[in-house]
Amino acid sequence: MRQFCSRGVSCLVKRLYPRQPIVGIGAVIICDGKILLEKRKNEPGRGRWSIPGGLIELGETAEQTVVREVNEETGLDVEEPEHIDVVDNIVRDSSGEVKYHFIIVDYFVRLKGGMLEAGSDAGELRWVALNEVEKCDLTKTFREFFQRNYERLKTLDSQSKSGSTSS
Repeated sequence: MRQFCSRGVSCLVKRLYPRQPIVGIGAVIICDGKILLEKRKNEPGRGRWSIPGGLIELGETAEQTVVREVNEETGLDVEEPEHIDVVDNIVRDSSGEVKYHFIIVDYFVRLKGGMLEAGSDAGELRWVALNEVEKCDLTKTFREFFQRNYERLKTLDSQSKSGSTSS
């Protein structure tokens, strides 16, 4: 993730002990009652399961980010992002300092094509039945998102043009 500093010189976004919240996206992809989960390679939540996602780059819309990130992390091509929820991920260290602060905008997306293959940011990808998701070692924020949105997620299908399996 690059952010432009003064005069077009790029610099890395400071994720650890940031000066301000960092905005990212999450992608909900559901096919035949299964959601695509990704095992996180990076903190926060390294080794735990969540949905594919990443940080918004300077000059990029959230909708453009979700399409780009899904392709980079999963090899899938998606379209028609539909906003579902916003998740706050604030992690404090033992002294109370903010160690991580992410605002994650979650989108449902429809499949357009591609071949499923874990990218460099994804430790592993797995299709998990919606009724089995909570048995996985999930990130805290994804577990909260999933519980809050479970009923709606059951109606979604990324293979359907309307997005919903029921009207």
